[in-house]
Amino acid sequence: MNLALRRFAQSRAVGPLGLAAAALAPLLIATPYSLNVMTSAAIFVMLAIGLNIVVGYCGLLDLGFAAFFAVGAYTSGVLSTQYGLSLVQTVPVVVAVTLLAGILIGLPTLRLRTDYLAIVTLGFGEIIRILANNLEITGGPSGIYGIPGLSFFGLGLDDPVGLYYTVLVLVAVAVLLAGRLDRSRLGRAWSCIREDEDAAEAMGVHTYRVKLAAYSAGAVWGGLAGVLFAAQMSAVSPESFRFIQSALVLMAVVLGGMGSSRGVVVGAVCISLVPELLRGIEDNRYFAFGAVLIAVMVFRPVGLWPRPSREPGRTARRSVPEPVSVRTEKVT
Repeated sequence: MNLALRRFAQSRAVGPLGLAAAALAPLLIATPYSLNVMTSAAIFVMLAIGLNIVVGYCGLLDLGFAAFFAVGAYTSGVLSTQYGLSLVQTVPVVVAVTLLAGILIGLPTLRLRTDYLAIVTLGFGEIIRILANNLEITGGPSGIYGIPGLSFFGLGLDDPVGLYYTVLVLVAVAVLLAGRLDRSRLGRAWSCIREDEDAAEAMGVHTYRVKLAAYSAGAVWGGLAGVLFAAQMSAVSPESFRFIQSALVLMAVVLGGMGSSRGVVVGAVCISLVPELLRGIEDNRYFAFGAVLIAVMVFRPVGLWPRPSREPGRTARRSVPEPVSVRTEKVT
């Protein structure tokens, strides 16, 4: 039974089946509230996939990923409200701006490792939020309002059903592209750095450039998620990009299985939907949600859907080193 489940989990049919289930969901629950929750979950999936490139593929601990989410949302918001561009027209600018932001933030920080890198990225994430809170062009604490909905060649996609399916298609493409990156030559270099950065550098991998590529790619994914967020909410404010947002995205990556695209999708959906499902118990829902997360991490320390190992019959190794047993032999 376990072998059959493992084979099914690694089969190529899982992705299309999951996408089909997501596409059929509005036919079962078509209320505006449910469509809004499912759209938010899909946007959160794109955020988690972007952070998975940084944390899961390359092994860089980033605690300020919400900064790129904010850069993408504010860039599209400013261009659409002050310069009259549609959100689709802002996408190339958002990609360029978030790519530049990833390079500018990554250049001074990616020479650090482990906890030092996490602290510095956390600081940059807060700097971006504070800048958005104080700059006049971003609307200050009030943010930007009146952002137009998505439209493509004159076809309005701002109704709940149209927006959900548009976001679903874009997120599916983002997940597919991230998976292709993982299987590319650059993805293999990221994997080497994740396992042992010193060994990768000794084997000729330019670790600094490769890490910068991962950081910049994750920034682009986060910026595109910001565009979708602006389209859904029609407004952005600094309160949407606090540290808790970065922590939740990182939680989704760890919960699903670092480095596993399928696992990260499952983890992001769980982080988005479980609090809504527990809404009936009111103030105790976050306590129950935390208890569920603790139970999952105790019984599934590698994640709900861990990254398959290249060695047959094994899954991704634990992030915590296993104890080393020492055997003594009698010398004659």
